Amino acid sequence: MSNLIVMPMALPVLMGIILIFLSSYVKVQRVLSLLVFVANIGISIYVLHLIQENGILRLDFGGWEPPFGILFVADSFSMLLVLTANIVAAVCVIYSFSSVEPSFEKNFYYTFVLLLIAGVNGSFLTGDIFNLFVCFEIMLLSSYVLIVLGGKKRQLRESIKYVIVNVVSSWIFLVAIAYLYGSVGTLNLAHIAERVAANGQTSTLTVVSVVFLTVFALKAGLFLYFWLPGSYSVPITPVAAMFGALLTKVGIYAMFRMFTLVFYHEPQITHTLIGILAGLTLIGGSIGAVAYKDLRLVASYNVVIAVGFILVGLAVATPSAIEGSIYYLIHDIIIKALLFLLVGTMIAVTGQTKMDEISGLIKNHPLLGWLFFLTTLSLAGIPPLSGFIGKVLIGEGAVEGGAYILLALAFISSIFVLYSLMRIFLTSFWGETIISKDEEAPVKKGWVVATCILALGTIALGIGAEPMSVYIQDAAETLLNPQIYIDAVLGDN
Repeated sequence: MSNLIVMPMALPVLMGIILIFLSSYVKVQRVLSLLVFVANIGISIYVLHLIQENGILRLDFGGWEPPFGILFVADSFSMLLVLTANIVAAVCVIYSFSSVEPSFEKNFYYTFVLLLIAGVNGSFLTGDIFNLFVCFEIMLLSSYVLIVLGGKKRQLRESIKYVIVNVVSSWIFLVAIAYLYGSVGTLNLAHIAERVAANGQTSTLTVVSVVFLTVFALKAGLFLYFWLPGSYSVPITPVAAMFGALLTKVGIYAMFRMFTLVFYHEPQITHTLIGILAGLTLIGGSIGAVAYKDLRLVASYNVVIAVGFILVGLAVATPSAIEGSIYYLIHDIIIKALLFLLVGTMIAVTGQTKMDEISGLIKNHPLLGWLFFLTTLSLAGIPPLSGFIGKVLIGEGAVEGGAYILLALAFISSIFVLYSLMRIFLTSFWGETIISKDEEAPVKKGWVVATCILALGTIALGIGAEPMSVYIQDAAETLLNPQIYIDAVLGDN
C-alpha cells in the first residue's frame, strides 16, 4: 500500500499533461481537475489511517533503498498537510468554474493549477533535501504563470519582484544543499539527521542551518516578507486564494522538518533566531494589516501575521507548542483560502478594491457578510472555531518555555487581526448602501458553494478538535522525537 504515497503528486502531474491535449474542452478540463483533487483527498484520508495502524510509510523509487535512492515518506504531519492542501485546491477549482475567463481556461489554467498542487504535495512528501528543492521549483514555475494571468500592469510589476526573489532564494537553497552534502555526504533527510546526531552539529553545520533558515524565511515570508503583500494581492481570486493558503505553508513545513529532524542540536542559536524573526514578523504584519485600506493587501498582511504566529511554536519547541502550530497550520490553510475568496468576491461584486469605497454590502448580500464575520472570528481565535485550539496550545507552550515576549506579541497580533478584519466588516458591509443592487454584479452559485465549504471546514475543524487530536499528537510526537522518523526510513538498512 506504500505505493499510494506517490499518488498525491503523480495524479496531478499526469492529469496536467493530459489536459494540455484537451485545451479546447473546458468542461472536460474542469471535471477531470476536480476529480484529481477529490481522489487525492480520499487517498490522503486512507493513508492517514494506514499510518495510525502501521506507522510511518516509505516508498523507495526504482527499488533503491535509503540512503541511496529517491524516496517519499508519509507521516501524520505531511499527510495532514497534503489532505488540507487538496481540500483547498478542490474548493478553489470549484470557485474557478464561475470566475476564471474561458480564454484562461483554454490556455492551460487547470494544467498549471495541477502542477502547482503537485509541487506542494511533493514538497510535503519527499524524503530527501534535493528533491525538496525540485518540488519547490515545480510549485514556483507553475506560480510564475498563474500570477500573471490577466496581464495587468500591476500584475506584471509584482510578478517581476516575485520571480526575482524566488530565483535568488532558490540559488541560495542550492548553495546550502551543496555545503550540507559536502559536510555529511548524503542528501537523504533521515541519513543527514543520523549523521549530524552521531557527529554533532559543528559550527559549519550551524552556519549551514542559518543559510537554510534564510531560504525558508524567504519562501515562507518570515520577516523577509517584503515581496509577499504585493505578489499575493494581484492574481485572479482563486489563484490568490491558493497562494495565500498554500505557498507560504510549504516554507513553514520545510522549517519544521529541518529544525526538528536535522538542526535541533543548537537551539540557543537556531531556535532563538527563529523566535526573533517570528516576533518581528508579528510586529510588521500587524502594522501592515491596519495600515492599508486595500482589501487584498489587508488579507496578505494577515498571511504574514499567521506565519509569525505558527513559527512561535517552532521557536518554543515544547510538545504543546508544536501541537498548537500543527493545528494552527491546518486551520490557516483553510481560513486564508476562505478570506481571499471572500475578498475577491467582494471586489467582483462591487468593482471596488478599497474598504471605504464599499458600504452597506450586507443589505444585498447577507450570506457574504456573515461568512466574512465568521472568517473574522475564526482568524481571531474565537471558540469553537478552528483558530481557537491552535492559539491556546501555542500560548500554553510559550508559557511552559518561558517565552513571555513571544506570547505577548502573538496574542497582541490577534487583536490586530480582529481589528483589521472587523474594520472591513463594519465599513464595507454596514452603513448606507453606496452601490445599488442593479449596479452590483450578481454573486454566482460557484462562489457561494466554494466559500460555504470552507466555512463549514473551519467550524468542523474547531468542533472536531478531539478526533483530530489523535493525528495531531502523532505528528507532534514524530517531530519532537526525530529517531522515530530515522528508524522508519533507515530501520531496515
